Amino acid sequence: MEHPGFFERAGPFTAAELAERIGATLRPGDDGACALSDLRPLGEAGPAHLTFVDNRKYLEQLTTTRAAACIMAPAFADRLPAGVVALLMAAPYRGFALALQAFYPTSLKPKTAGCDAREEGGSAIHPTARIEPGAIIEPGAVVGREAWIGTGTTVAAGALIGYRVTVGRDCFIGPGVALTHALVGDRVILHAGVRIGQDGFGFAMGAGGHLKVPQIGRVIIQDDVEIGANSCVDRGALKDTVIGEGTKIDNLVQIGHNVVIGRRCVIVAQTGLAGSSVLEDFVVMGGQSGVAGHLKVGAGAQIAGASHITENVPPRARMIGTPALPIREWTRERVVLRRLARGRAADAAPEGGEDA
Repeated sequence: MEHPGFFERAGPFTAAELAERIGATLRPGDDGACALSDLRPLGEAGPAHLTFVDNRKYLEQLTTTRAAACIMAPAFADRLPAGVVALLMAAPYRGFALALQAFYPTSLKPKTAGCDAREEGGSAIHPTARIEPGAIIEPGAVVGREAWIGTGTTVAAGALIGYRVTVGRDCFIGPGVALTHALVGDRVILHAGVRIGQDGFGFAMGAGGHLKVPQIGRVIIQDDVEIGANSCVDRGALKDTVIGEGTKIDNLVQIGHNVVIGRRCVIVAQTGLAGSSVLEDFVVMGGQSGVAGHLKVGAGAQIAGASHITENVPPRARMIGTPALPIREWTRERVVLRRLARGRAADAAPEGGEDA
């Protein structure tokens, strides 16, 4: 059965109605009566969808989008395919935030457990929650409205399973875990204090204040994933945040919204992955490393501890440093710098040596 989602959708709206709501202007000659049922990313939008573009990295996708309408800056309007309605404004990301608020009016308030839970053995379980036989709900745990928990799974004391969250079979949800806006596979381990499904860090910045961008995506955690204590995984803005099968994540890791992590990756403590970054299969991230937003790390790449990725990384690369470089290039640079430093030190020393 298809998951019903976490947020109720309003609409449809016409392009003219949305333009008025967000402060945009319709391009002359465009169809203001065009009906829009939802908002989707450029590459996923269909004939009934609104989309937006605010980053030059996605201009190639703009030329092939199948969306019905697009929020955009006037400078990019000539790149739209024929028939796509243009909602023009100087701050498209702000318009995107306002459009999301129109389509998903309850999205600025996160969905936690719901209400009217019943007490069962010291735990609060909503009457609509489905708990398979063999699942264990420890005292003090909360299981929210329309949640689903599979057989063999343990929900430890003080954990929260939120509204419509699904947890597969033979999982362990540790003490103090907060699990919301998420779909979790089988044999997943979430250690104490893990936070899954909270808002992504999305704001349309402006001199008059920073407008919060609703985060209507989900977190998808595939089978056999393990996440260490006090790590955080933000839900997606429009697309889902995904953690691939068999990936292992250490303590105190931050995973931003829309991040996609492939299968059997290893991410060591205090690493940060910025929004919309992609790790392909079998990537290793050393401790305190990081990836900037909208970048891709290729399959099998290894990122050394305390290294920071600022450009796309090819498959099987070995990277080190800040900004990160291929390890051989970084080593050559270190050798040259060391020689230069020694040479300057020798030139600066007085005749007869340092003790002269």
